[in-house]
Amino acid sequence: MGKLSLRALLVGLLASNASAALDGSRYLWYTSPATEWETGVLPIGNSRLGAAIFGGGNEVITINEDTIWDGPQQDRIPAGGLAALPKIRSLLMANNLTDAGNLVESAMYPTSCCERQFSYFGNLNLNFGHGSGISNYIRSLDTRQGNSSVSYTFNGVTYTREYVASNPDGVIAARFTSSKAGALSVSATFSRISNILSNVASTSGGVNSVTLQGTSGQSTNPILFTGKARFVASGATFSASGGTLTITGATTIDVFFDAETNYRYPTASALAAEVDNKLNKAVSKGFQAVHDSAISDASALLGRANINLGTSPNGIASQSTDQRVKSARSGFNDPQLITLAWNYGRHLLVASSRDTSAAIDMPPNLQGVWNNATSAPWGGKFTININTEMNLWPAGQTNLIETQLPLFDLLKVAQPHAQNMAQKLYGCNGTVFHHNLDVWGDPAPTDNFPSSSMWPMGATWLVQHMMEQYRFNGDLNFLRNTAYPYLLDVSKFLQCYTFTWQGNRVTGPSISPENTYFVPTGANVAGQQEPMDMAPEMDNQLMRDVMTSIIEAAAALGISSSDANVQAATNFLPQIRTPRIGSYGQILEWRAEYPETDPGHRHLSPLYGLHPGSQFSPLVNSTLAAAAKALLDHRVASGSGSTGWSRTWLMNQYARLFSGADVWKHILGWFATYPTPNLWNTNGGSTFQIDGNFGFTSGITEMLLQSQTGTVHLLPALPGSNLPTGNVRGLLARGGFQVDIDWQSGSFKNATVTSTRGGQLKLRVGNGQSFKVNGATYTGPIGTSSGTKYSITV
Repeated sequence: MGKLSLRALLVGLLASNASAALDGSRYLWYTSPATEWETGVLPIGNSRLGAAIFGGGNEVITINEDTIWDGPQQDRIPAGGLAALPKIRSLLMANNLTDAGNLVESAMYPTSCCERQFSYFGNLNLNFGHGSGISNYIRSLDTRQGNSSVSYTFNGVTYTREYVASNPDGVIAARFTSSKAGALSVSATFSRISNILSNVASTSGGVNSVTLQGTSGQSTNPILFTGKARFVASGATFSASGGTLTITGATTIDVFFDAETNYRYPTASALAAEVDNKLNKAVSKGFQAVHDSAISDASALLGRANINLGTSPNGIASQSTDQRVKSARSGFNDPQLITLAWNYGRHLLVASSRDTSAAIDMPPNLQGVWNNATSAPWGGKFTININTEMNLWPAGQTNLIETQLPLFDLLKVAQPHAQNMAQKLYGCNGTVFHHNLDVWGDPAPTDNFPSSSMWPMGATWLVQHMMEQYRFNGDLNFLRNTAYPYLLDVSKFLQCYTFTWQGNRVTGPSISPENTYFVPTGANVAGQQEPMDMAPEMDNQLMRDVMTSIIEAAAALGISSSDANVQAATNFLPQIRTPRIGSYGQILEWRAEYPETDPGHRHLSPLYGLHPGSQFSPLVNSTLAAAAKALLDHRVASGSGSTGWSRTWLMNQYARLFSGADVWKHILGWFATYPTPNLWNTNGGSTFQIDGNFGFTSGITEMLLQSQTGTVHLLPALPGSNLPTGNVRGLLARGGFQVDIDWQSGSFKNATVTSTRGGQLKLRVGNGQSFKVNGATYTGPIGTSSGTKYSITV
């Protein structure tokens, strides 16, 4: 379908059959407006700005700007933490676990519990006077272009709307049309729950606009923001009264919106000038040019990769999306809905995580960039004990690697605060984050919650995304100037923070996010539920990945193995505690096999080494892979997957164990409970949390292609007869390879691997079957040439 044809298609559907289907693998579409924000709105975004569209006869558009948070930056370093640290470690080594946890809470938690929270700009309310009597209604979101449309008939006139969020122009734009000349009228105003400084409409100088200025509400140094919508309608009449702009007698109305904050523009004059600058340029270009460049920009990214999982039977994919989601709750039989959810995850990533013209960009938070409250659920923070990482899992593998760049901006913001935190709380150089960050990069323990707050390993996990950036795109300048220095700074903290226990360098106080255990007999206080420990298994795996990444990066940069930093990492590796295996053959979560408080816990922290890591891969260590499977199966049998994001992490974990049947089971489990009618992931059937959308897209991709062990593994976890025929195009493997795959009758058919930068190509197909490369039987890694295609057949 042509990239500019959606509006024409919708008008054609209205003229023929309002229930005629859009492509069920590509479009979310509906035959009625959204009535609830969480379950019905359609999200678009350009990373910095997000818009969630209801699509009613009288329209509501909820708008976000990614730096409208609480302000200002806080200093939450606990004053007595460093002095208490030796005592806490002595208690842990003596198995006085409860006393250690109590001292952590009293001495190492900040007096101010919490980081700043993500907010929203407000709503743009558009009263068209179209109430009851609407017919032939269709609204849609194109997941391959990023735009949303609405069409309906009212009093014999066809009305259409199209919305785009432009990364090139930095604005949100819309066009409203009527099929009858002069039949379009609207009253426009902004609204917000609280903290409005001014809300005015104006027609001064022929510039027709509504402007809202607001504040995050703090008494000292709040975030201040300004948002403006400009309206252009040839031949129409404009009037302004208070905060309402009224337009009458229009045939076409174009709208251009921008919002800016003092986070990026510290002075009021600079902030206002930037809003006007973006809007003046967009208005000068005109809607069609802004629209076309936005569509071209998004399509260029989203079109790099696609999947085809087969055609849904019985015409189910021709139903509206809400009907399909309802059907999927029981008796799932809609492979095109899986494809749609995969496409939707990529759309959400492109819409919420782009490298823009701003000096600092923000990665997607717990709600991406969409929120309709003054304080988002869970504060809308960057939760870095799984959720932020999960948000970016699809970036490399689905050929959207540059969507990770905003994360590195946030890490740059956070690093000086983290270095200060390391010094004052732990007496160490280097970088340390705990389990959340906010827009200010606050790295301190957060929420003062025993099972989550005292976990100083956030930077140790996030820095792996820098390595993944290099592994997928091969950018040596990025590796040299950004990733390697950050790795060294994290390593510097780890080498200082860890201490020797039973011959190993171990962490502590620390936790296994966000789990607890019962204190065993003989320890303090027996039977008490506690989270605090030393040497939790996830910490060991994270440290191992940092040290091996330093060695890998140094080799790629030509840094000698005798270099002091490389030597330090090399010497540290064998001092890290190796995984222990428990009574039923499982990876142990803590340093000992404590009695479980929640055998089906939603976090899979001790299995980081399976996914997203590679230490427990069956291709790396079959013994540890078997132990990982034992723990994973135990978690699932005990009820794990109780949140949407946890369910999708299970998809990824089982894909890494090459179990397509289990991946399929958790695909069905996710659809049975977690997606809303607009396919947003939820925490437990309600409360939007975007990480599960990204985890779902990643899980489907891991089922089809893996490369984390240095092997390009084609169809590692295909679920056989459940998805018997299909193909993928344009997926990326680490090491610089683009991959197309076809399968038939549940088995590999052929593939093409394109080398993007040369290097060794190591291949595996399915469960290890034999195959040919360019007609010759594959016997081992082959040298490749950049730009060359390699044909894989059976």
